[in-house]
Amino acid sequence: MNINEQQNKPKPNMPRFNLTWFYLIVMCVLAFLFFSQGGMKSSVKTTTSYDNFKKMVLKGYAKEIVVNNNEKTLLMYVKTEHVRDVFKQGKEKTGNDPCVEVEFGSVEKLETFIDDARKQKKFTGDYSYENKESNSLMQLFINVFPFVALILFWIFIMRRMGGGTGGAGGVFNVGKSKAKMYEKGAELNITFKDVAGQAGAKQEVQEIVDFLKNPQKYTELGGKIPKGALLVGPPGTGKTLLAKAVAGEAGVPFFSMSGSDFVEMFVGVGASRVRDLFRQAKEKSPCIIFIDEIDAVGRARSKNPSMGGNDERENTLNALLTEMDGFGTNSGVIILAATNRADMLDSALLRAGRFDRQIHVDLPDLNERKEVFKVHLKPVKTDESVDIDFLARQTPGFSGADIANVCNEAALIAARHNSKTVSKQDFLDAVDRIIGGLEKKTKIMTNDEKKAIAIHEAGHATISWFTEHANPLVKVSIVPRGRALGAAWYLPEERQITTKEAMLDELCSLLGGRAAEELFTGHISTGAMNDLERVTKTAFGMIAYAGMSESMPNICYYNNNEYQFQRPYSETTAKLIDEEVMKLIKGQYERAKEILTSHAEGHATLAQLLIDREVIFAEDVERIFGKRPWASRSEELLEAQQRAEAEAMAERRGRELEEEARRKAEKEAEEQKN
Repeated sequence: MNINEQQNKPKPNMPRFNLTWFYLIVMCVLAFLFFSQGGMKSSVKTTTSYDNFKKMVLKGYAKEIVVNNNEKTLLMYVKTEHVRDVFKQGKEKTGNDPCVEVEFGSVEKLETFIDDARKQKKFTGDYSYENKESNSLMQLFINVFPFVALILFWIFIMRRMGGGTGGAGGVFNVGKSKAKMYEKGAELNITFKDVAGQAGAKQEVQEIVDFLKNPQKYTELGGKIPKGALLVGPPGTGKTLLAKAVAGEAGVPFFSMSGSDFVEMFVGVGASRVRDLFRQAKEKSPCIIFIDEIDAVGRARSKNPSMGGNDERENTLNALLTEMDGFGTNSGVIILAATNRADMLDSALLRAGRFDRQIHVDLPDLNERKEVFKVHLKPVKTDESVDIDFLARQTPGFSGADIANVCNEAALIAARHNSKTVSKQDFLDAVDRIIGGLEKKTKIMTNDEKKAIAIHEAGHATISWFTEHANPLVKVSIVPRGRALGAAWYLPEERQITTKEAMLDELCSLLGGRAAEELFTGHISTGAMNDLERVTKTAFGMIAYAGMSESMPNICYYNNNEYQFQRPYSETTAKLIDEEVMKLIKGQYERAKEILTSHAEGHATLAQLLIDREVIFAEDVERIFGKRPWASRSEELLEAQQRAEAEAMAERRGRELEEEARRKAEKEAEEQKN
């Protein structure tokens, strides 16, 4: 056979050597030595005193006696017919050669006793000597095994703490960085085209990309690129995606690591991992280091009260501060970090030379939500009823992750109804599912409960219809969703600032449900608990933070230090704030009752319509109360959209009826066939 044939010959699948095999082999050998007990002939062995030994010999129990001079012990093998007399059990349990171990003092006295027993015909078996140490291996096992077991257990723990790396080197990998590196290629092909919206944030990080692509453009003029950029924003706005897009555009290695990966139970591990991360980054320069949720390790040291357990975190933060300001000015290592709690970070971390810039990645506005919908709707099969502009208006305050969830939920709802495409109503149901929770069709309510809920929700709708700054109503439902028994959906206008009049109208609208209960049922219930919670928080914010009180104007007591346990105002001021909050809420509650009293007939008609249909839309409210006195741009758009939504619901109901009829026909055909 030539060399090429030998190389092309398929190699057998031989198992690779693992150090665990060696441990198992050693344990098996030691266990064999333990149970074999040095290769002795006996199956069961027990110990007894020298006096009992003499009695058993004189009774004729002894079959053979073996003496060990080195250990001053002997073994007396018992005759088969006397096994039960000595061991209290049969031969099937004791084995073929059960024996008794005895310690003796003098060999001469033992030999004298054996000679007397032979003369009396009490012992006729063999009498021999054995000078080897039969239990030496057993003693070695007993002495060494605890230390071996402790060492093996320690190696196992250290390997697990070291990230599960194979080989003996796992013990020393505890302080190694856990950062995952992405090279340019299939793993990291995200660009700015994949990041919808966030035009302002992309513009700020574009400079970082330009530096990584052409650093001479800046260094020749004496300029220095920012060493770090901090991405700040609510959860789900795309901070991590934007950081990956920066690395994808620049085409450089990308080290990704979470802030919690630095923190370990061992002292000094976090600082060691920080140093190892920056060492790897310098070797791959130019590159990007991305630390997600940096507040886990970069929390302000002054905000950590002396409660213990913070030394390791502070050591890790000190190492991070040193490394960020330690490498060369133009080394090509840029640090990106993301957090949604920038106010908790240490001031030394945010100074110039470390994180030079804070890039705010806010919730998308109307136009940005349209772009996000366009990205996530690409793989979704939609029909002509889907209007991206309307969907963007239906999702105010949604993040990019929320919009992605809406698209996925709509596709699941359409598939659940055996639809070939995803319609507009599927998206509206998905928004309702995400905001209100899963529709609970099995929750049983009495007629009185259903009437009380309808009166409550009709109160919200009535107040919002007759207050100028309230958000335009979309629909009202008394179908239970999640923990809520009913809900009203609004289409809020996105405002950059909110006036006092708008906040008062919001308070009045929130109190409309409780006011309707008191006026038209004669009692109040726990159904307004969520409304009252929102009312209390809003009213307190107006008085204590926004300075909208008549007796305490232009004063703000806001304090962002969460570890300060004392309020920034006196007890007298606290009492005054409570009085102003109570006065504000009471005034809006009386206002809500006045509006409901003046429109009691329309409210009753609206509540009855809710009881009959369970879901009503803004056009139904307009049919009862007339056109809203204060029409806004959003309401003008709703006039056209509400009709389309009602038509979509009717179409959906028709499809459900057709599906039920088809299943019924198939069932009847199958019964006739059987």
